[in-house]
Amino acid sequence: MRRPASLRRRMVLWLLAFAAVVSILVFAIGIHVHEHAEHAAWRSLLGSELTAIEEHSARDPGYRWQDSDTLRLYRLDAADGVPDVLQGLHNGLHDNIQVDGRLSAVMVRPSEKMGRLALVLDIEDFHEMESFAERSALLGGIVLIVVTGLAAWLGVSRLVRPLAVLADDIGRLHPGAQAQRIKVARGGSSELYVIADALNDYLERNAQFVERERVFITTASHELRTPLAVIGGATELALGNPALPAQARAQMQRVLRTAQDVEQLIQLLLVLAREPARLAALSEPVELDAVIRQVVEDHAHLLGDKQLAVEFELLAPCTVMAPPGVVRAAIGNLLRNAIESSDSGVVRVALSAAGVATIDDPGHGMSPEEISAIHARLARGTGDDRSEGIGLELIARLCEHLGWRLVFTTRQPQGTRVSLDLGRSRLA
Repeated sequence: MRRPASLRRRMVLWLLAFAAVVSILVFAIGIHVHEHAEHAAWRSLLGSELTAIEEHSARDPGYRWQDSDTLRLYRLDAADGVPDVLQGLHNGLHDNIQVDGRLSAVMVRPSEKMGRLALVLDIEDFHEMESFAERSALLGGIVLIVVTGLAAWLGVSRLVRPLAVLADDIGRLHPGAQAQRIKVARGGSSELYVIADALNDYLERNAQFVERERVFITTASHELRTPLAVIGGATELALGNPALPAQARAQMQRVLRTAQDVEQLIQLLLVLAREPARLAALSEPVELDAVIRQVVEDHAHLLGDKQLAVEFELLAPCTVMAPPGVVRAAIGNLLRNAIESSDSGVVRVALSAAGVATIDDPGHGMSPEEISAIHARLARGTGDDRSEGIGLELIARLCEHLGWRLVFTTRQPQGTRVSLDLGRSRLA
């Protein structure tokens, strides 16, 4: 995804665009006003001169006009000496007319005694000065835009710097850290103080919430340890009785194993609540194929009277470095979901030598939309209240910390495949 432009860049571009538009408008209006003023000046100058010529001719029948370097008089009714370009001009002022290779302004007026007159003013030198002034104005506009851009870049940089500092401070916030506060850099605007105050208020409320959650998890975990210790002690005493029937002994061993697993899960919850990074420190070599066989055996009672069976496909020997309780809990939770979502058929469990455990259930299967919703829920860290065991949320969090990968895919013609990739923890 393309990253949006920074606030500083946007402000500078807007200021440059504003300066460019203003310069263009000023230049265009100046040219327009100049053209009108120029036409008015030529009309007044040439009209006054023609009037003076007519008045002199009326007072003095022998008066003859003498041409100058820039001003020439032509009688359009004369047969000779009139440039062709003047013959077709109508009465009035004509600007930018080439007469004898020179740019000229021409005023054509009929006279009762002298016939149609054309007074030609050479404006070649004036036009060159005009072009120079236009180039100078254009250069000035460009300089104005450049200076505006530099001033905007420096000025906006100073304005945006406190916002950048605030963003850096927010980026350095650590989840779970205590007494975190945001300070506005010197020169910050009042809006930044409003943002900082709102964020600090949120940090304080979030810290209180996290502390309450930690206290609750710690207290609940310690409260659960007591009945688990009682269950474990009573089970060990029962197993120590030689007269205990074999069938009852198997069930008591299962109770003891389950109590030990739950106690280990409580320990994992405490570690995850306090510092998730310490989770990997609890890892030890785990024979994954043996764990899967044990998990399937422990969950056999969930089949009940369903027309459902759990079968092994390829279970390749594989050893991983991971917390044993997390491995058993994750695979057990996924197997429980597969059994509970199926009514009949075969749930197939497999393990590759690369450490990828797969569970295929014959259930109704999930649509691509449902699978996308599960992945989105795992990405957001929001669990499903209807899930059992430690739930998909905690599995996803544990997988994230341990570098595992959990994937749901739809099987054809029906059913769902769940893949748990523990390959990064595999021992060679």
